[in-house]
Amino acid sequence: MNVIFTCGGTAGHINPAIAVANILKQRKPDCNILFIGAQGHMEEKLVPAAGYELVTLPGSGLSRKLSFSGIRKNLNAIKCVLSAVGKCRKIIRDFEADVSVGTGGYASFPAIYAGAKLGIPTVVHESNALPGLTTKLAANVATKVLVCFEESVKHYKRPDMVEVVGMPVRQEFVTTGKTEARQTLGLENCRVVVSAFGSQGAKVMNENIAGMLCLEKQEGFPFHHIHAVGSFGWGWMPELVKEKGVDYENCARIDMMEYIYNMPTVMAAADVVIGRAGSATCNEIAATGTPCVLIPSPNVTGNHQEKNARVLEQAGGAVVILEKDCTPEILFAQVQALLADEERRERMSRALRSLVKLDSAERICDIVEELAKK
Repeated sequence: MNVIFTCGGTAGHINPAIAVANILKQRKPDCNILFIGAQGHMEEKLVPAAGYELVTLPGSGLSRKLSFSGIRKNLNAIKCVLSAVGKCRKIIRDFEADVSVGTGGYASFPAIYAGAKLGIPTVVHESNALPGLTTKLAANVATKVLVCFEESVKHYKRPDMVEVVGMPVRQEFVTTGKTEARQTLGLENCRVVVSAFGSQGAKVMNENIAGMLCLEKQEGFPFHHIHAVGSFGWGWMPELVKEKGVDYENCARIDMMEYIYNMPTVMAAADVVIGRAGSATCNEIAATGTPCVLIPSPNVTGNHQEKNARVLEQAGGAVVILEKDCTPEILFAQVQALLADEERRERMSRALRSLVKLDSAERICDIVEELAKK
């Protein structure tokens, strides 16, 4: 069986695809798996690190601006898509694909479209409650559309082709225990806080974390803080932290890096996670049962991150702070309050685990295998 996964742009698109690929490989060790992604994005790091072959295509995102520059960018994006469809047709033919699975990102539409036109069964998975533009376009030609939430079905033209399967997460998020994780990281004897705001990072939130590190210094570093800056912030945030008087490079209580590649271990070790509220992040947090402080991105279509965050909050598993209300002082106070209340953290952990569909990746594999037989 030959399966193509197409995804990219952010870890939220890539990691679910890797989770499904891992299960598929466990079930059928002799199956062949190929990833198609976009040049210059996180898939170039994450996919090879997971042990899979990756082919990349030149890509350009769409602009929502009506300015000349926005129109020019969209014309270039259309040109890239048309070129990518042709390249994907050749890739699919050469690979002799049985099924193509798209989980979002620049490369998903041309690969799914090309596969559909070649008569290859195609699957699209949408992680958010509201489908993005790529998913809407791909859903029109896909054999099957998979979604995380029941309420998402109504947003598609062909609801009979839509199935609710949840969000696939890598098995390590479920199976890695706190004791094992802390031993691996050498953090057995301290509280652990992890913060990350997507693979690219978020300027406002990185600035808030920089301020929070100052407060931690003033309080004698009451916990170990692991922070992922993201690709956009890596060039300036470390210097900002130093300017604020925090020598993070020589501080045993701070680990600051561009990206956390061993997130299942790091999240399992954490007492509290601070982050955005993308669907992938929320499901990974729920799978590990780690109490969290979520600051939804205000810069997403349909405000879907706040909707994701409120689901966790209403279940009792998260504290939600809107970005406009967030300050270093508020963040630090919320974290300190959670660390001081072990009973509350245990309740939050139970609530989070009750939300996640742990068999999501397996259900998607079932669908892929069934389509491959046809």
